[in-house]
Amino acid sequence: MGFFADFKKFLLKGDIVTLSTAVVIGGAFNKIVGSAVKDLIMPVVGVLTKGVDFTKKFIALNGESYESLKEAKEAGVAVITYGNFIQSVIHFIIVGLFIYILLKAYEKTKEEEAPKAPAGPTDNQLLVEIRDLLKK
Repeated sequence: MGFFADFKKFLLKGDIVTLSTAVVIGGAFNKIVGSAVKDLIMPVVGVLTKGVDFTKKFIALNGESYESLKEAKEAGVAVITYGNFIQSVIHFIIVGLFIYILLKAYEKTKEEEAPKAPAGPTDNQLLVEIRDLLKK
């Protein structure tokens, strides 16, 4: 086979198509979860923390105080934006929760397999039994 025929075969393998589909759906799912975090969860967290906006929380490594993260970055100061980290952790937990809920729902939709009937004797076993009975 030629290069392009091999490449086409590779691309059309079930594994590649399945993986590609999962990546696309995962990207779309990430947007949904991102919106849930930003638009639904973080406002509630903001109310619970009395209006704290985590994305604005930072530590300037030069020891000085700055009014805002923007001001510190404009001054060329190295900063630790721990608020972004907190927001990312919350996002991760929510993604995990959503996936857990979806997988649980999916498991409920799967039909339980009926228990398999016990396997009867094979043809060979039956022939051996017949032979043994005829010998008697």
